[in-house]
Amino acid sequence: MNSSKMGMKTVQEVLTSGTEYLESRGVEGARHSMQSLMVHVLGCNKTWLYLHYDDPLPEDKLMPLRELLKQRGQGVPLQHLLGSTEFFRREFRTDARALIPRPETEELVEFALQMAPRRAGMRVLDMGCGSGIIGITLALELARQAPEVIMADISEAALSLTLENATALGARVKTYRSDLFSAWDAPEEGAVQPPSGLFDLVLANLPYVPEGEAVSAEVQHDPATALYGGADGLDVVRRFLAEALPHLATRALVMLEVGHDQGPAVRDLMAELGYTQCRVLTDMSGKARFPMGFAPVRPEPVTEEESPCAE
Repeated sequence: MNSSKMGMKTVQEVLTSGTEYLESRGVEGARHSMQSLMVHVLGCNKTWLYLHYDDPLPEDKLMPLRELLKQRGQGVPLQHLLGSTEFFRREFRTDARALIPRPETEELVEFALQMAPRRAGMRVLDMGCGSGIIGITLALELARQAPEVIMADISEAALSLTLENATALGARVKTYRSDLFSAWDAPEEGAVQPPSGLFDLVLANLPYVPEGEAVSAEVQHDPATALYGGADGLDVVRRFLAEALPHLATRALVMLEVGHDQGPAVRDLMAELGYTQCRVLTDMSGKARFPMGFAPVRPEPVTEEESPCAE
């Protein structure tokens, strides 16, 4: 779509031609993408577009729209072009520093809020936090419980994005750079250590794409460290589930998001490790992508008086 074709077109003509251009480039949800780009450039909402279908668009608006449209046609995610995405009725900043939030992740958070034990001062962990959408949402939705929300990621860039989102939304969270539980179990010299204590609720959206598996042009814009999880995609998940156990309170709820065909395998792995009531919850499209389980009962600490070796 070149400038001569777009010059002095009406809102409706630009919307139609832009949609056709994106469709020709194989972009899913082409009309939604075009509407969103126009709303972004024009500083309006979708209702305004429909009420002003016959209005001509000036050249100073068409120029930035053309550039964004070109990038969208090349597979740049809509969320990167807009700079934000909506999650749980809130706007989160999104860019190339972290995984693009998926619609299914909202469902994971919904399940967690329905099932999580709620108590004042409960401890919550968002492992592999990325842009921060899970932990920040939980901090805000569970505000009455005044939870201690810890957010960890191996990527400093992702953590900086998490902090920007937490600040913008007024969420009380703590962030730590950690390769899974390394910040707790094997802290680097001089690194800020997370507070000790057991977690009541742990959610994790970790890398689960098998190495070598083809991904869409959009997903290719996500950081590779947030995508790939070894030959079968579950290397990081296996490590996480094993490393998590010493950090879980009795009956702590652990929930993950995995690939559409990985849920049963992760459920079975959780059961083998001693998690209880393990099952897989399905998303709205019927895909079993949310394995979950509860931490086993922690043994009571043996006091000196109770010790069989005590004199």
